[in-house]
This record gives sequence, C-alpha cells and structure tokens, in this order.
Amino acid sequence: MIAVLGALAPAQLGCQAPGEDVEGAFYDGDGRAVHCALGIDTVTRNSLASIDTALDRAASRGEVVELYAHDPGRTVEVATLAHVLEGATARGLPFVTYAAFARGDVTGPGLALSFDDTSISSWYALRPLLQEHAARVTFFVSRYHKVDAERRALLHELAADGHDIEAHSVLHLRAPEYVEDFGLAAYLDDEVRPSIEILRADGFAISAFAYPFGARTGELDRALLAEVPILRSVSFSYAGVIASPCPR
Repeated sequence: MIAVLGALAPAQLGCQAPGEDVEGAFYDGDGRAVHCALGIDTVTRNSLASIDTALDRAASRGEVVELYAHDPGRTVEVATLAHVLEGATARGLPFVTYAAFARGDVTGPGLALSFDDTSISSWYALRPLLQEHAARVTFFVSRYHKVDAERRALLHELAADGHDIEAHSVLHLRAPEYVEDFGLAAYLDDEVRPSIEILRADGFAISAFAYPFGARTGELDRALLAEVPILRSVSFSYAGVIASPCPR
C-alpha cells in the first residue's frame, strides 16, 4: 500500500474524500466476509480531522470503522495513533479484532484497528499506549519465516494481552499478479497456506488473512475463504487514477 501511494505524485492522487465518506471502511453488521480498512499512514494524507469524521460516523450510526497502518513511529506517527485511540475512547467505541469478525459476534459501534507486515518491535513499543486505552488490535504478519525468536516472543506477549495475530502472506506479493503468472493454486500453496500454517504452528489461532496492498479479485476471495472465514482488503480515500480494491 505504501509503495503504491508513495509512487504517485500528489496531483496524480486525485481528490480525497473525508474518512466518513469512504463507504468500504465501515461495517454495519451485514456479515460480510471481505472487509476493507482505511489507511492512516502518513503517506495516505488522511488528516486527523478526516479520521475524526470516520470515528464520528461510527459512533452516530452504530457502525464499526476499520483503520490500518504499518510501522508506528515510521510510517505513522505515534501521535496519530494516540489521537485515534483517544478518539475511540472518548466516543465510547469498543475495540474490535478480526477474530471477533470471524466469530460473527460483532455489532457496532466500534473501531477495528490493524497493523500490517513485520514491524513487531515497533508494535511492541506501542504496548503501553494500547494498554492505557484497553485497546485490542489486530496484527497481520507477513514474512514470519524470517522473524527471529526474540521478536516472536514479543508477538506472543502481544497476543497474551488480547491482541489478534493474523496472516498476511509469506513474501507480501501482489496476489492478482502472482495468480496471473503462476496460477491460483500456486498462490494458495506458496503464499497463503504457508503463512497461515507457520503462525498456527507457533500457537496463533488464525482466522483472517489480509491481502498485501489490498490487491484482490473475486476469484481470490472465493479460494481464500475456503482457508479462513475473514479477508481484509483496503479502501482508498482518493478518487482518480487509483481504483479501490474494496468490493463494491
């Protein structure tokens, strides 16, 4: 996601909608299996005011707003995350994980905050702030085979705090392109199942998968939903040359 947006000049990004207008980022209890989250990394230029409109909508309409970022302190300012957590607390928005979506017991309003990739040390450094707000978030982990024992232990501590650990592929490759080049079965065998299996083997109960870059197709959705009950893509706040991968 960062690579996609970062490669485009501001003029190419088109008009940006406030968070409250990004329909795909709100869950209204419809039981959907393919979710979408709105980015709050700095590169997305999703302002605090825009984020506040999304939190306000969730509170007023009884919806769950889904937000995601990557590396606290690098791709997203810790102050931005503090603002989000404080905003959720002030509005009485419960924290929702993707495991809860998978269980089918989520009703709004709420906030589903997730983090992607392998910034485990940075996620762990955020632990006091998460504890301050009794927040429960989801960490979608990629490249777990390259994570050393020390960082794996940190991830287990986060899980023990009540956070949700989920799968995000092996090498963080774009799924549609991989399928086009090598076939759907190869993507499942090379990127999806090993990502799920290595995490399960290390003691994490995996029930969701986040598409790298949010890149997905209906064919991929159908195949992956045979592996896990919940998928997460992304929803863009920009209109223009960027086509949102979020299902319509």
